[in-house]
Amino acid sequence: MVISEKKLHIDRIMGAVHSRSAAARSSLAASWRRSVERHGLDPADDIMVNRIDDSELQDRRNKHDRFMMVAAPKLDHLFGLVGNSGCGVLLTDEVGIVLDQRCTDADSTAFTKWGLCLGADWSEAAEGTNGIGTCLTEQRQVTIHRNEHFLARNIGMSCMDAPIFGIDGRLLAALDVSSARADQTESYNQLIGAMVGQTAKSIESDFFRASFPKARIVVADSGDSDMATLLAIDADDIVIGATRNARKMFDLELLGALKPRPASDIFGREDGPTGFVKAERAAVVRALARAGGNVSEAARALGVGRATLYRRMKRLGLGD
Repeated sequence: MVISEKKLHIDRIMGAVHSRSAAARSSLAASWRRSVERHGLDPADDIMVNRIDDSELQDRRNKHDRFMMVAAPKLDHLFGLVGNSGCGVLLTDEVGIVLDQRCTDADSTAFTKWGLCLGADWSEAAEGTNGIGTCLTEQRQVTIHRNEHFLARNIGMSCMDAPIFGIDGRLLAALDVSSARADQTESYNQLIGAMVGQTAKSIESDFFRASFPKARIVVADSGDSDMATLLAIDADDIVIGATRNARKMFDLELLGALKPRPASDIFGREDGPTGFVKAERAAVVRALARAGGNVSEAARALGVGRATLYRRMKRLGLGD
């Protein structure tokens, strides 16, 4: 990369940081400004990407072990789609440390040189505006293409990223596809970005399901294909889990444990019997369904006599 290109980039960054124009108020310029004013970075900094030591990396991987096991097949699939085009796939923790990576052997040396490797710190505080760090800071899907990066040494890269949220609604990870190809176009980035978003949603959904193995999982139609909207409901019809988007959609606690709520309250099904009458009716309906409509068999399952069950069915408005 020629020196003049780096200098032009540095001048452009600093001009935007100190400008008060509409362009300087864009989300990209806001990230550049954070890089200077909050993190004290210099776009001319040419120090290599910081990497944590192997012991700390292993501790972080152990902390996220179950999540990484769920994510691994999705990383493999995504890499199978983009790897032959010179792209690498990275998975970071919630602060931007790379925990897992996929790249071809031919690209491995180049990716390590760029700092796209295990243990690298790609937080916005460390690297300024970049796909991973800015995605995590703004908690949204982003594409940072070449000279949109803050540091001049990173302007040869294109990075497409999407956040992944945990079962408690908190930020859990970032999924990244990066390329240092000079011919990588913005239109191609859009295609990759769509795949990254779908894969992140799939990982978030799979991890949510794996975290509630005994629950019934309800998928809500949020109208947003890039967000996982799932609820976990236990055997007593109590909502015990919700993805971040579901928490927002159904006005639940945004972070942490959920207050126990009947699923019927969440879905607004309040017509008909309530309280113990509703519970009794549901129990009778379930028993009849399991017995294939055989009243005698349902009565035995409920521990009551056939005549008693008939009386209850009549009182509950069931049957003829």
